[in-house]
Amino acid sequence: MSNVNKLPYQSLGDQLRSLREQSSESMAEAAGAVEIEEKALQQIESGRERPSEDILMLLISHFAVDEDKAAELWDLAGYEPDAVDDDQSTPGHDHDAAQVRQQTLMVMIDPRVMYSDGVEVVTNNQGVVLNFSQNAGQNGQPLTVSRVGMSREQAKLVMGVLHQALYNLENPNRKKLNDGNT
Repeated sequence: MSNVNKLPYQSLGDQLRSLREQSSESMAEAAGAVEIEEKALQQIESGRERPSEDILMLLISHFAVDEDKAAELWDLAGYEPDAVDDDQSTPGHDHDAAQVRQQTLMVMIDPRVMYSDGVEVVTNNQGVVLNFSQNAGQNGQPLTVSRVGMSREQAKLVMGVLHQALYNLENPNRKKLNDGNT
């Protein structure tokens, strides 16, 4: 009788909320990290809405979910492994799920260069997160293609190295930035 009032994706929403709470993140922080509106994440966590495959992938990556938990979340969302490759022989077969997980992990650790159209910088007391995006999402919406997190000290070092590299490119005859003494 208790299942009568249960929302369609309640179990998925509960799992995602638990992951966010375990990470000690506010809803605004988690929504910002995967570049969706806070209200959209609220709908997902409440079980009223199912995240798109892209958003679910970003949440799995953001919370550093292990392979088995990721497979469970995909299952709770109702995404079939066969949707990735229609040539698979048996719908729902364990081999298909393993192949989808393997493909997912390969995408997450692929060392190729990802070019971006935009960047969002999120800062808090723990550090800085750079969210690089491409305008490749639905209706031209930005889709996060890479996320890099670091301490504030590391971010300052990265800024200096990037500034120096760009200066060297634009001024090939001078190798050091002018420190104001010359």
